[in-house]
Amino acid sequence: MRRVSVITAAAAAGLAVTAGSVQAQSVRGVSKDEIVIGMHTDLSGVAASYGVHSSNAMRMRIDEVNAAGGVHGRKLRLIVEDNQYQVPRAVQAANKLINRDRIFLMAGSLGTPMNNAVLPDQLKAGVPNFFPLTAARQMYQPFHRLKFAGGASYYDQMRAGLKWMVANKGKKKICSLYQDTDFGKEIYDAAVDQTKAMNMPLIETATNKPADTDFTAQITKLRGAGCDLIASGSIVRDAILPYATARKMGWNDVDFIGQSASYDQIVAGAKGNVTEGFYTMAGTILPYRDTAAPHLAAWMDRYKEKYNTEVNIGAIYGYALMDQVVIGLDRAGKNLTLDSFIKGMESIQGYRDIFGGPVVSYGPDKRQGTDESFLFVVKNGRFEMVAGPVNYGS
Repeated sequence: MRRVSVITAAAAAGLAVTAGSVQAQSVRGVSKDEIVIGMHTDLSGVAASYGVHSSNAMRMRIDEVNAAGGVHGRKLRLIVEDNQYQVPRAVQAANKLINRDRIFLMAGSLGTPMNNAVLPDQLKAGVPNFFPLTAARQMYQPFHRLKFAGGASYYDQMRAGLKWMVANKGKKKICSLYQDTDFGKEIYDAAVDQTKAMNMPLIETATNKPADTDFTAQITKLRGAGCDLIASGSIVRDAILPYATARKMGWNDVDFIGQSASYDQIVAGAKGNVTEGFYTMAGTILPYRDTAAPHLAAWMDRYKEKYNTEVNIGAIYGYALMDQVVIGLDRAGKNLTLDSFIKGMESIQGYRDIFGGPVVSYGPDKRQGTDESFLFVVKNGRFEMVAGPVNYGS
C-alpha cells in the first residue's frame, strides 16, 4: 500500500507539472520560462530618434529584470519591428508580432496613425496595448480593457498650458497653428475647448503640412490677427520653423506653446538659439547630466555605456513604461493570464518614475495613467521647467 501511495503521489505531482505547462502554453506569448513583448516603432525613418532610444531603454529595463531572475521565474523577451513611421509598414509589423511571434502584449509602439491602424486587429486578437508613444486620446478613448495610456494626452497638455498662460502671463488673444493631420486636430480641439471654457474667442487659426518648410504665409496671417499666444500643433521641425520665422519677421510680442511632441532636445538646442523663449508642455521630465540627481546621473551613464549615445526623451519614456509593465506582470502572479495581467495593471496606484514624472494610477474604469503635465520654456538651449505638474481641471 505504501508503494502504491508513493507512486500515486508522484503521478499526481507529474500531472500538476503537466497541467501547469499546458496552462502556460495556452496563454499566447507566455511559456514556463518566457514572456514575449512586441513593439512596432521607427528605427530608420523620420522619427527614429524616438524609436531607437525608446526601444533601447525598454531593453535596458528588461536586461535588469532578467539579470535578477525575471518575473516569477520567467525572462522577458522584446521583439522590435521597424515601422519606419509609415502606416502600411506598421500594419505589416504588427501582423508579424501578433500572428507569427504570438506576443503577449504590445508596448511603446510609436505614432498616432500607426497605432490607430493597428489597434482594431490587435485588440480583436486579445493583445493589450500599453503606453504607446503617442499622446492621442484614441489610445484610451473609447474605453477598452486592453488599452492603457501612460500620460496626459496632447489635448490635456494644451488645455492645461493655455489655461496657465492666460492666468499667469495675462494672454488675451489666443490663436492656433497646427498640422493638417489627426495629430494637429487634437491641438485645435484643445484650443477651441479651452478658450470656450475661459469665455474667450479663438482669434485665428492656420494650418500646415508636416513637410512644409516655408511658414511665411501662416505667420503673416496670425500676426495680422493680433495674436499674443499661439497653440502650436507641431512636432519637431515644424515647431522650430514657424517660431524662427516669427522672430525673423520681428514679431517678438507673441508666445508659442507646444506639447510633448515638440518636447525634444532638438527643439531646445536648435542652431542659433532660434527657439529661445519657446514654451512647451510635456508628460515627463528630461534630465540633463550635469544637473541631474546622483541616481539619474548614474542611470544616464549606464545608458551611454550600454548604447554609446546620450539619453534623449524617447529613452525616458521607454524606461518608465517598461518599468510599469514589469510591475503589472509581477502583480499578476506566477499564474500569468491576460486577466491576471489586467488586474495587475489596474492595481498600480501612485506610481512615479525615477525621473520625477507625474503620479500615475490605473483602475478597473481608468485607462489613462495621468492627465497631468509640466510646462517648460527654452532658455540657453535647454528646457527649463516653469510649472507642474498641472492639468486644466484644477
